[in-house]
Amino acid sequence: MKEKLCLAMDIGEQMLVCGAEVHRVEDSVKRICEAFGAVRTDVFIITSSMVVTVQYGEGDTCTQTRRITSTGTDFEKIHRLNALSRKICADDMTVSQIREELAHIVAVNTYPLWAECVCYAVISGAFALFFGGGGIEAAVAFAIGAQVRLVITAADKAISNKIFSKFIASFTATALAFAALKLGWVPTVDKTMIGIIMTLIPGIGLTNALRDLFTGDSIAGLLRSIEAVLSALAIAAGYFLFAALGGVIG
Repeated sequence: MKEKLCLAMDIGEQMLVCGAEVHRVEDSVKRICEAFGAVRTDVFIITSSMVVTVQYGEGDTCTQTRRITSTGTDFEKIHRLNALSRKICADDMTVSQIREELAHIVAVNTYPLWAECVCYAVISGAFALFFGGGGIEAAVAFAIGAQVRLVITAADKAISNKIFSKFIASFTATALAFAALKLGWVPTVDKTMIGIIMTLIPGIGLTNALRDLFTGDSIAGLLRSIEAVLSALAIAAGYFLFAALGGVIG
């Protein structure tokens, strides 16, 4: 009983870490526990915590909690985890088979780092053009965008805090943009900075927050809203700190 509940918690935890909505995780965990023979399952999940209590036919109950320390966005893994949960409910999979497939899903890196750098670069350059920048501004934004992805990766390894990573990335991007201005590569940094900052704006986080609020998960929605606001403030703080230190603003 405890092993099966732990397995359901493992799947739910990975779904939450990959950015799945709270009510989907709760529903998946409940269905998996019912497929394992639970007659009653009580699930309470927010973005940072999971609490699940199951009751089996003989009256035995078991409760487990999980602390979620970091979350991200990986729709490919969410899709695979959803497929696994449906397969568990539809088929008679053994515990070892489920663990093996779950381990494979978790171990797979959906996108390599170089692909993420290319995406950041293309997005930065495209937005620089979209907001009225020229080819030079777009080229500089393209180059800095790739560096921003590397900085975020390094910051995440140093300290597991997305807000801190956004602050460091914003500070670095501002420094590189003003360095390009100092070298005469761009006439102004406005369009270049806009393009780069667009890769850091927590649009998905805010969307997830609104989605949770609309589905009735008020606590999770508020927590994600606060995280999105703090991320936006960290981005602004990174820009203003370098601008103040560099004498750009008084």
